[in-house]
Amino acid sequence: MQAFFTLLTKVSKILSHIAGLALTFMMFLTVADVLGRATGRPIQGTYEIIGLCLAVVVGFGMPKVSLDKAHVFMEFIVDRFGATGRKVMNTLTRTLSLAIFLLIGYNLLTQGIEFRASGEVSSILRIPFFPVPFAEGICCFVLCLVFIGDIVRIWRDQYE
Repeated sequence: MQAFFTLLTKVSKILSHIAGLALTFMMFLTVADVLGRATGRPIQGTYEIIGLCLAVVVGFGMPKVSLDKAHVFMEFIVDRFGATGRKVMNTLTRTLSLAIFLLIGYNLLTQGIEFRASGEVSSILRIPFFPVPFAEGICCFVLCLVFIGDIVRIWRDQYE
């Protein structure tokens, strides 16, 4: 089981680095576009690229954020329960999150298949849309593995 957690941590870290690179790219592109607009030469398709990169930033960052417990957490409610109550509440929230992100991941993969079949592309740069929902769907499934790992840690008393 330790190998699973190690692999999950490495994969989440790689995805997080990709999200960080996309965010950095967005920053430089925005600055370059603003400077270009000031000189009368804006970068064509900046809005499209920023939108696609934003999807990468959010989706690729989720597994690491969840693994590090860096998300919003309602501790003041859970702290009122005893140890078993906290385990049950944490398990319940992870199970619900697992179900939701399984559905989201499935729907994103379905959307990617539809985009690929239809050949849908962005309006200015003609960038194909289908890789983004595919990548987001895979990130959702990685997030589901994080939730499964959380549930295992909760019941092994290794979570808090």
